[in-house]
Amino acid sequence: MNNMSVVGMMNSMVPITRFNKGEATKIFEEVELTGTKIVVKNNKPACILISPSQYESLMETLSDYMLYTEAENRMANINPGENISHEDLMKEHGITQDDLDGVDVEIE
Repeated sequence: MNNMSVVGMMNSMVPITRFNKGEATKIFEEVELTGTKIVVKNNKPACILISPSQYESLMETLSDYMLYTEAENRMANINPGENISHEDLMKEHGITQDDLDGVDVEIE
């Protein structure tokens, strides 16, 4: 996300009273055009409106970050003596490479 200039931030502010005046549809259209609106109540930010695509992108970024930090923590705490090879794991569970080759896998 890019940083907002002071002018851009001022232009993105929407008084909550506009919702009371029946302007919700117009405000939502503005969000689609500009990307973000800051709803202000008593001169303080009350909420931030963003488009569904921006929200989805933010949630994906957050999820990726959480997965990255989990992987980083696991790598920092790894004990090489506790690792077992792929081959040993397959033997332990009675799985062969032919078993794996016969499985359809769909990765998103």
